[in-house]
Amino acid sequence: MEFKQPKNFIATPFKYHEQIELAIDDVTNLGMGLGRMNNWVVMVPHVFIGEVVIASIHKNLKNYSIGDLIRVVKPSPDRIEPKCPLFGICGGCQYQYIKYEKQLNLKRHQVSDVMKKLAGIAFPVNECLQGDRSYNYRSKITPHFQRSVPPIGFLREGTRAIVDVEQCPIATERINDRLGAVREDILRNKSSLKRGGTILLRDLGQRVETSPRAFVSQKIENFNFSYQAGEFFQNNPYALLQLTNFVVRAAMGPKYLIDAYCGVGVFGIMAAKNFEKVLGIEINEVAINFAKQNARDNKVDHIRFIAGTAERIFENVEFAGHETSVIIDPPRAGCTETFLSQLMAFGPAKIVYVSCAPDTQARDLKFLRQKYSIEEIQPIDMFPQTRHIENIVVLKL
Repeated sequence: MEFKQPKNFIATPFKYHEQIELAIDDVTNLGMGLGRMNNWVVMVPHVFIGEVVIASIHKNLKNYSIGDLIRVVKPSPDRIEPKCPLFGICGGCQYQYIKYEKQLNLKRHQVSDVMKKLAGIAFPVNECLQGDRSYNYRSKITPHFQRSVPPIGFLREGTRAIVDVEQCPIATERINDRLGAVREDILRNKSSLKRGGTILLRDLGQRVETSPRAFVSQKIENFNFSYQAGEFFQNNPYALLQLTNFVVRAAMGPKYLIDAYCGVGVFGIMAAKNFEKVLGIEINEVAINFAKQNARDNKVDHIRFIAGTAERIFENVEFAGHETSVIIDPPRAGCTETFLSQLMAFGPAKIVYVSCAPDTQARDLKFLRQKYSIEEIQPIDMFPQTRHIENIVVLKL
């Protein structure tokens, strides 16, 4: 079959839609299989280490090419049938075709690889911690729709188009039970829609909340945390305790604790009993108000929260750096250079760096290692069946 070559297609080293046989050596942290032909790297989705596949090239870049999977010639013994019929179409999951225990091993390997390549860190990575579920774990989903509904769902893999999703196997059973009624309501009212939008479904245990502005609460062990339904809160309750317990244990030792990027106060409040004084800081004033309420509700009276940018956190801190642990849990983009410089100048005895993006975390660690050494690297699988990894690095002065 002849394919019309796009105008901007670079015609070397492969022709447009040229099919090649490729042995897969690795899977990157972006979820793409990696193989080499004549020392040239080719990336292919939905393949696993050790497989031999036929790929159709659709893009040649400066240092590598990208192909689509045509068929698997030699499958891995760890390949399984995806649970979702939309796998490979919907862009939400990348690893449903891999046995779950192998996903955990892969994510541990990917953290180690990212640390070596981006930060020059060759340090043993702990086995990946996991929650109680590898499916039906997500307590929050946000399907999208355009004015011309349907579809109602998530972005198609590799595009900005929307795939119609009637059920999502990584969302909780309660969310899937509610999803049908929510979809029907949008379809019933589609003639009155002036534009597209995003739906919220957040599972609170006893009910599913669909209003982003609703005030809701969630228990973690013996603690209760209130927050606004549409705002950030970890969306895998089946692995959340593993995350919080590790962070709290890792921060222990010094007398004082600073929880930067504290959100509604989860880490600081849960760790407070181990410290004389705790300070939390957050740029979102709504989150800070919830954090203060959460401290009162959980009867933690030696914690203080302030609203402001993390870059100015150390200006009026009353604690001495060498007596303080700092927990940082920045957004996916990582920390700014200004924040990292001020953190280094403050010189805490310990830093516990929580990240949902090990690549930007590794970039920041390269800077921090001027004064800090690594004590522990701990990945946690908060996002089974996907390429995403939560990773914690513990540093000491």
